[in-house]
Amino acid sequence: MVQLDVTYLFDPLCGWCYGATPMLDKLVASGVRVELLPTGLFSGAGARPMDEGFAAHAWANDQRIERLTGQAFTQAYQSNVLGIRGTLLDSHAATLGISAAGLEDPSRRSTALKAIQRARYVDGRDIVTVEGVAAVLADAGMIDAAAILKNPTETLLTAHLELVNRGRALFQRLHSNGVPSLAVIRNEAPRLIGSNALFSSFDNLVAHIAAA
Repeated sequence: MVQLDVTYLFDPLCGWCYGATPMLDKLVASGVRVELLPTGLFSGAGARPMDEGFAAHAWANDQRIERLTGQAFTQAYQSNVLGIRGTLLDSHAATLGISAAGLEDPSRRSTALKAIQRARYVDGRDIVTVEGVAAVLADAGMIDAAAILKNPTETLLTAHLELVNRGRALFQRLHSNGVPSLAVIRNEAPRLIGSNALFSSFDNLVAHIAAA
């Protein structure tokens, strides 16, 4: 089989990105190399308050994702995340935590992302503050990442900015409508794989990647 490489654009607070996890795992298990790039979609200007309207919209959407993918969105998440007012939907801390985890080994970005997603959507934990994300990383065995997240070095901040800028630049170049998005880059020319392919059959997804 010809080696296939894809770039995965995501935001850790994106429910559809969480829903795409099983398909990404299948890609990796099949030998496809997947590079994770955060886009910072729900950080900075993209952050928003967790109000009643947004919480209701998110929960309805999350139930659709669960039916389609089998990924759990629990009552703990509904009560302790969507049900808490005065908080922000802000992915900065979670994204910085993922950058910290992958600082020396980029493959750990995936481990950190999964731990953060599970903490939010299954366990109903806080992943929008540095303290919350650091606790999740420490519980996942990434003590070093938790420590540097709480006391970020210039090296981490520079690497994080570069990573998010790469993700945003690719996102804009692809004219993507949102995350999750997959890109195949051949001869320095990125080609967008429609996000629908992440939620159909595995064979269909691989065919799309191979044909890109």
